[in-house]
Amino acid sequence: MNLKKIISVLILIIAISACNSNKEQNAIEGTWRLVSATATQKDSTFSTFNPKTKMIKILNDSHFAFFNHDLNNGKDSSAVFFGGGGKYTLKDSVYTESLEYFNNRAWENNTFEFVVKIKNDTLIQKGVEKVEKLGVDRIIIEKYVREKN
Repeated sequence: MNLKKIISVLILIIAISACNSNKEQNAIEGTWRLVSATATQKDSTFSTFNPKTKMIKILNDSHFAFFNHDLNNGKDSSAVFFGGGGKYTLKDSVYTESLEYFNNRAWENNTFEFVVKIKNDTLIQKGVEKVEKLGVDRIIIEKYVREKN
């Protein structure tokens, strides 16, 4: 290989490396496990977190998905599974989900806006869940921790 080719290859490697390092991963991207959840409806605040289930939320650069299931492998009356997902946007601390898929179809095609705060491996989102046709109108606060690889 002559010197011109070696220099060309080195420049190409440096350019590719620079492009890859400029693609910063958004702090919200990853897999998150729900550890607490509350809802406030009218004048009443109550926990919506069920310690007998596990819920995760997965976020990439444009989409979110969430899955929740019981910890008893669906073998008794506590059996539950639900999941959903869609596109999201994040501008500063305003996180907006457009729910495109959900096993309870009445929730689909709704948009939910939250304020998110990420500190270390904790994500907290607070916002309004409103689905008029279901009579749902509440403020929710959900706390997640980042799942480790």
